[in-house]
Parts: sequence; structure tokens; C-alpha cells
Amino acid sequence: AARPLRCWRPEPAEAMLPRPPFPGEVRRAAAAGRSRSRPRGAGGGTVLLPSMLMFGVILASSGLLLMIEKGILAEVKPPPLHPAAGELSRRGGGGGAEAPGDLDYQVLQDIRNRTIRAVCGQRAMPRSVWELPAGQRRTVLRHLLVSDKYRFLYCYVPKVACSNWKRILKVLDGALESVDVKLKMDHKSDLVFLGDMKPDEINYRLKNYYKFIFVRNPMERLLSAYRNKFGEIKEYQQRYGVEIVRRYRKNGGNSVGDDVTFSEFLRYLLDEEVERMNEHWMPIYNLCQPCAVRYDFIGSYERLNADASYVLERVQSPSFIRFPERQSWYKPMTAETLRYYLCNTQRRLIKELLPKYILDFSLFGYPLPNITSEFCRQ
Repeated sequence: AARPLRCWRPEPAEAMLPRPPFPGEVRRAAAAGRSRSRPRGAGGGTVLLPSMLMFGVILASSGLLLMIEKGILAEVKPPPLHPAAGELSRRGGGGGAEAPGDLDYQVLQDIRNRTIRAVCGQRAMPRSVWELPAGQRRTVLRHLLVSDKYRFLYCYVPKVACSNWKRILKVLDGALESVDVKLKMDHKSDLVFLGDMKPDEINYRLKNYYKFIFVRNPMERLLSAYRNKFGEIKEYQQRYGVEIVRRYRKNGGNSVGDDVTFSEFLRYLLDEEVERMNEHWMPIYNLCQPCAVRYDFIGSYERLNADASYVLERVQSPSFIRFPERQSWYKPMTAETLRYYLCNTQRRLIKELLPKYILDFSLFGYPLPNITSEFCRQ
């Protein structure tokens, strides 16, 4: 908190400059001579609204949890995460290859940059993947997907549209004909993981490739994982659900794991070590290590199509490739659904769980959940 917050913009990505072949290259870049630049806001700078700056400073401070009880953070509203009217890319009907540019979104990105800079600048934070403990390093390298042809790294986060991004990677690599092919997603085959490479190959790509990640409201992501895995996936019901019910419910020995309550799920997360968590509910920070890996772009689930289109243009993917439409059966999470679950869960459970996900809230600019009695009575 003592470190002053300064505007920060990454230098132009060196990954976009032509380079000679490197040791152990899996595939050669299709067009090594491309030249690209980092997106900048209109006029070369970003205007910080006072309330948004206050929001960023609060999130970066050490007093977060002390504010939960009175719902103070609920009064400081983050900027809207939805695209401005008429904001389209060439994949959506017009526009150029500029970064999503409405003022509110520039403010959000600036807050994220400032907060990541402040937090990751602390002496104890890792500066590279090689400074991470072995287990944490394995996790992040297993979640970094590689496109050597288009020279980018994508850190996939379960429950943040990662299946569609994997589908795009397979199309870019030629393993899949179209993003619209109706096949059950194989999350391992025809994908290249950074963790399968040698140290010099890893270092080259981390230094020279365009790196991006997509994030989501932490509580919304947890609820999405809970409803999907325990409401629909038998494997998860048997592997996790049966144990959760047995552990946290009296006379729960007869459960087959399909009736886990949200409160029981949160109690399970409280007792789990973060590094041992399943990837579907492991914090984004632990999956992708934004201090050890310097990402060039952080996209939001809340404005998925606009941000995905920007990334696809940024890496110069073929113009016919677009981000897949959501399946007809998909039921998006609503604010009312999240509010229902949070307001019908013991506040103590949510408060005790927040420290495990506090870096996801603070680094990526999400407000802490409003669980005050007044809010829940409305």
C-alpha cells in the first residue's frame, strides 16, 4: 500500500517481431515477419475516474476483509463489463483490430494493471515460473496452451469458456475443421501444453509469445462449477459428492453424491488446501500465476465475445475463425441466481472462504460479494 500506483503499460510484445528458429520448436510460425503493437487508449492515455481509482486502491489494500461485515465494498461499484453499444470487431460485422475501447473498460484494465503491478512488485512474489515451488510450477505449465503457428500462449481456466478456446486452438492447428463441429471436447488430444516442453523451449515462449488469460467473477465461477459438476456430471458426484455429503452431513452415508448443497460445497472448499483443489474450483491466481507470467491481455467472461474477437485479431488468426456461439442448451448465470445462492448461504461460510480467493477478486477488479442483511432482504 505504501508503493505509489503509477500508470503502467507493457512494452510492445517482442513476440511479434521476426525471429530465427529456436531449439526444439514444435512447429514453425506461419508468418514470422508480422509486426504488431500493444493497444493504447484514445490519446495515448487512460482517464481514471475518481471512484474507479478508489475502487482499485481499496482492492489493492490490506483492509479488504475488514470491510466485508458492513458491506463497504458493495458501495464502490466497478465499471460495467459489457461492450459499449456498437462495439464490434471485423468478426462481428465491422471495426478494426483495436483493443476494446470504451472508457469504462479502459478504466477496468488500468485498475487491473495497477493492482497486478503493486501486488506482484512485492519482494515475496515470484518473478518467473522458475521461482515457483515445483507443484505450483507444474500447475501453471499444465494450464498454458501453446500455438507455435500463431505464437501465443493461452492459460485456460475451467468455467471461463476454456472449452471453446481449446476448440479454436484445434482449428488453428488443423486438427479440427471448424469451431462448429459437434464433437465432445477432448481436453488433452491435439493440444500442446507448455509443461511438456524443455526448459529452454519454455523460456523462449514465455519471453517471446503473446500471452493472454480470461477471468470471471470468483463467486460466479464457483457457483457455475457447483451446479455443473454436482448437478450434471456423474463422475464428479461419485468422486467428490459422496465424500462431501459423508463428511458434512449427519446420516449422509446413503447419498450417491447428486444432492450436495452449496453450503456443503463451500465447507469442503474451506477445508481443502488450495494447491490440492480440483482445477474447476482452484483460484485463477494459482492456475495461471499472473505474477510469474506477464500476460499481455486479460479478457473478461462478462464481455467474452468482444474480448475474444480482439485476441483473435491480435494474433492474426484467419478471418473465418470466430469465437463459437453458446450452445442452445446453455443457461447463462444471472445476477439473480448468484444472489439467491449467496443470500441463502450462511454469511460466515462466505466470509471464511474469501481469503482463499482474495487475489482473484483484487487482481482482476471484481467487487467482493454483497451479503449484507439489507441487500438480501430486498
